Amino acid sequence: MSTPKLFQPLAVGGLALANRIVIAPMCQYSAVDGRMTDWHLIHLGQLALSGAALLTIEATAVLPEGRISYADVGLWDDATEAAMGEVLAGVRRWSKMPVAIQLAHAGRKASTDLPWHGGVQIAPGHARGWQTVAPSPVPFRDGDMHPTALDRAGMDAVREAFADASRRAARLGIDAVQIHAAHGYLLHQYLSPLSNQRDDDYGGSRENRMRFPLEVFEAVRAAFPEGRPVSVRVSGTDWVPGGWDADDTVAFAKALEARGCSVIHVSSGGLHPAQDIPVGPGYQVPLARAVKRAVGIPVVAVGLITDFDQAEAILASGDADLVALARGMLYDPRWPWHAAAHLGATVLAPPQYLRSQPRAFKDLLVKGGGTASS
Repeated sequence: MSTPKLFQPLAVGGLALANRIVIAPMCQYSAVDGRMTDWHLIHLGQLALSGAALLTIEATAVLPEGRISYADVGLWDDATEAAMGEVLAGVRRWSKMPVAIQLAHAGRKASTDLPWHGGVQIAPGHARGWQTVAPSPVPFRDGDMHPTALDRAGMDAVREAFADASRRAARLGIDAVQIHAAHGYLLHQYLSPLSNQRDDDYGGSRENRMRFPLEVFEAVRAAFPEGRPVSVRVSGTDWVPGGWDADDTVAFAKALEARGCSVIHVSSGGLHPAQDIPVGPGYQVPLARAVKRAVGIPVVAVGLITDFDQAEAILASGDADLVALARGMLYDPRWPWHAAAHLGATVLAPPQYLRSQPRAFKDLLVKGGGTASS
């Protein structure tokens, strides 16, 4: 039998992936002043034993004011870099899974409380709150604070912060960088006409609205070592009339590819509270398909991909090159094992776990998870 597409290897730049399953970034809201904690060692460590091809660190703020909440992870100074280094050392001691990081700035959606405390925006005059920034002084929703519109100096500072975080990621030995330009955060705010109401060279036309995100990409690509992939996560549509849409996404993806982007990760939404999302299994796959047909670089599909045959069909049909799982991986941290058993494939696992495979799947697990004793 031929190997299922889901378990065929893929080279992305200089990075070799064992299969096509990506663990998407998932915010944990468990950092202290931007510094990772033991929670991140537990969280990332157990996912690093899952048999997936790539583990992506959650949205990591490039500046303190770029955090979604006061408990977000950051990578903006020596202290945040050292804390992340300690966590990565623990993960790598027991896993050889490649690690990527998503670099982000929340823009007008920053300065919020924790999701399990309601996630409301915290005003700058209150503890744990600060003034937000954006392309234009347009709040995300009624009742939110009005962000300060970034001037040229502010944009330069943000761009350099992305580049500096990329250099720190390189020092930590991180294998790939993903730039977060989706879900209504700062770079997406520049892309969408619903949030970008500037009248300078960074607003108005689609070309102008793409200008700053492309400048950030170029800065990150120049700062991160050649051969290590730089990808971009995009929202394929705002799901709001008059907003950013699939045609815009295709144009942006082509511009990124021309500048050396290695992968496009296609999600959607998050820009406007009036979004009307047709949520259902694989609801974002058509957006990935549109990008896949327009570019020659790998494309990642994400969003309610939970079924093994569903994931295999997405890849076998050519709609995408990889699939990403987030909440589904939290619910079932051994999803790649179960997918391999269902599809008749094999998956890498640490030797400590080899005895766990059922007799019906005695050739399922292969030593290769990478342990301190191997």
